[in-house]
Amino acid sequence: MELETQPRSLGTGGGRRSILWKRFKKQKVLHLFVGLGMIYLLIFAYTPMFGILMAFKDYSISSGIKGIFTSDWVGLRYFDEFVHDYQFGKLVRNTLVLSLLKVIFAFPAPILLAIMLNEVKHMAFKRFVQTISYLPHFISWVVVVGVSYAFLSADVGVVNKALMAMGFTDEPLAFLTSPNYFWGLAVGSAVWKEMGWWTIIFLAAISGISPSQYEAAEIDGAGRLARIRYITLPGMKGTIVVVLVLTIGSILGGGLVGSNFEQAYLLGNSINNPTSEIVQTYAFRVGLSDGRFSYAAAIDLIQSVISVALIFSSNYIAKRVSGSSLF
Repeated sequence: MELETQPRSLGTGGGRRSILWKRFKKQKVLHLFVGLGMIYLLIFAYTPMFGILMAFKDYSISSGIKGIFTSDWVGLRYFDEFVHDYQFGKLVRNTLVLSLLKVIFAFPAPILLAIMLNEVKHMAFKRFVQTISYLPHFISWVVVVGVSYAFLSADVGVVNKALMAMGFTDEPLAFLTSPNYFWGLAVGSAVWKEMGWWTIIFLAAISGISPSQYEAAEIDGAGRLARIRYITLPGMKGTIVVVLVLTIGSILGGGLVGSNFEQAYLLGNSINNPTSEIVQTYAFRVGLSDGRFSYAAAIDLIQSVISVALIFSSNYIAKRVSGSSLF
């Protein structure tokens, strides 16, 4: 009996392999696309991770790539140096405040816009608003900052000229140079640029809700706000949780609208430095300008570890509270 069962198991295994091979050949184009994506991640996402070693070594650019592996170990010296840096408090405060403000104002904005667009019955107007709202996503931050200078400059800015002409102020406001205005400027421009893009995702979630639920609620006498509260928002819950987890995980980089580094680097200057200097711009400056690559790698590694911890913790909390999670 044992001799008879062995060929059968081999035959079954061979049949499975044949089925898998036929399925692979049938889906070869899809596997090609997946393979190209995996190669891209391997080259540009995983291979550069060897550079993390620089954070623990006394690396010098003169030693080249080989120096990443051959430089002397210094342990946690650069981590300790950053934590005890006199700018540490300011950098962490600016990074967290800017990121939290973006979460508070940027996260609800596309949800509200998606709900409002869903309530619009005039399809031509709805498409027009949706198109206008997501187009800024494709404009680079360099162009956005250039437009900001044209509108908010103290010398030739349209906004300052309008405020002075209407008598709201006697002298131009320093929108671009005063530390008091930087956070508001950064958050406002980020919401304007990315709100429409994320609205597409929430509109897709709303489109998955059965129209019969709205019809039944309307027959029962539910008003518009009641339908939004009891049908639209619960139908979006899964998408909202996933986007929120991703937002919290990338909060140090700007969250939903990202671009903390680009905004701080392009809008920041020596005058508004007390609020515009963040961890990313500091690491960029000491890493490239001062040539301290190991120190900059240590700073970025701290930020990456915190982001990973935030992803797992926010996902766990979301799963316990709402029953929905990213993984």
